[in-house]
Amino acid sequence: MATAAAVTTTIAVAQGGEPNSAAEKTLPAAQHAKKKADGKPEPDARGVVLAVHGGAGTALDRATTSPKLEKAYRNGLSKALRAGQKVLNRGGSSTDAVQAAVERLEDNPLFNAGKGAVFTADAGHELDASIMRGSDLKAGAVAGVRNVRNPIQAARLVMDKSKHVMLAGEGADDFAAQHGLRTVTQDYYFTKARWDALMKEKAAEAGDTSASKSKELRADEQSKGTVGAVAIDHDKDLSAATSTGGLTNKLPGRVGDSPIIGAGTYAKNGVAAASATGAGEVFIRGAATSTISNLIEFGRKDIAHAAYQVIVKRLPQLGGTGGVIALGPDGAFDAPHSSPGMLHGYLKKDGTIVTRIFPDESPANS
Repeated sequence: MATAAAVTTTIAVAQGGEPNSAAEKTLPAAQHAKKKADGKPEPDARGVVLAVHGGAGTALDRATTSPKLEKAYRNGLSKALRAGQKVLNRGGSSTDAVQAAVERLEDNPLFNAGKGAVFTADAGHELDASIMRGSDLKAGAVAGVRNVRNPIQAARLVMDKSKHVMLAGEGADDFAAQHGLRTVTQDYYFTKARWDALMKEKAAEAGDTSASKSKELRADEQSKGTVGAVAIDHDKDLSAATSTGGLTNKLPGRVGDSPIIGAGTYAKNGVAAASATGAGEVFIRGAATSTISNLIEFGRKDIAHAAYQVIVKRLPQLGGTGGVIALGPDGAFDAPHSSPGMLHGYLKKDGTIVTRIFPDESPANS
C-alpha cells in the first residue's frame, strides 16, 4: 500500500525555456485514493494550459524501472509539453499546440505512435490519428495509414484541406503525400522491442503460457496504444489530438477509438477537451470523450466528476480499461484511469511541468 511519501515529480520551467530548477509537490497517495474512492473527485490540477498522455496499461514499477528508463519517459513527456508550450508562448492556437506535442510523441520510440508503433498480425504497421478544434467543432482523422511519418499531420490536413472528417488506408496515405507530408517506408516504424512483443504475443496465442508472462509483453502493456494532447490558448479555444499504432497483433484493418471523434478525441469550447487511451473497442462503444463533454454541458458535472464517471465507473462495465486526459475552459485538469497506470503530464500557466509515470504519484491538487 502506498505511503504518504513524496509522490509527484514537478519541474519548474521558465516560460519558453528549459527546466531551471527541481522541486517537489506532495500529496499522500492514500489521500488521493480516498478522494477518488469516496465518489467526490477533485481535479488533479488547476491552471493547466496543456496536457499530454503516453498511453494507459499496466503500471510501471518503481522497484524494477531503472533510473535511465524513468528519465527517458519523463523527458519524452516533458519534450512534448515544451513543444506545445513554445506554440502557446508565441500566441499560437491550441490546435497548433496539441499537434506539436503529439508530433514529438510520435517521433519517440518509447511510445506507440509513429516511430515505435506496434505490429499488426501480419507484421505490418497501421496507424491512426485525429485532431479536433473546439471553437467550431472542426475535426480531421486518418485511419490505417502505412506511410505517413507523422499521422497527426495527416489528420490536421484532413481537417484543414478537405471537406471530410476521416480518410482511411491508401486514400489517406495518398492525400498526405499529395499535400507534401513526409512519407516513409514501413521499416521506419520498426523497433526491436515491438517486434519482440509481437513474437511473444503470437507464441502466447499458440498456447505458450510462459510467453504471456514475458518481460516483452509486460513492457508492451505499459504503453497501451496511444498518445494524446489537450490544450487551451489565449483566446480560450480548446483543442484535442490523439495518435496511435493500435494493438499488438491486431487484425489488419482494425481501427480503434483514436481516430474516432467522440470516442478517442473531443473538444468543445466552454466545455472540455479530452484525449483517451486504452481498450479502443470499449471506448468506441461508450463514446468516451463526447460523453464526458455531454455530462459537463448537459448534466452540469464538473470536469473531474464527468471524467471519473465515464472512465472509472462506466467503461469498465463494458469490459475494458484505460484513461483520459481532460481539460476544462477554466484550466481544471483531470486524468482518471481504470487501468493500473497511465503515463501523462501537464503544463501550468506559470510554466511548471509535471510528469507522472508511476501509479503512486498523486496529484498536487493545486
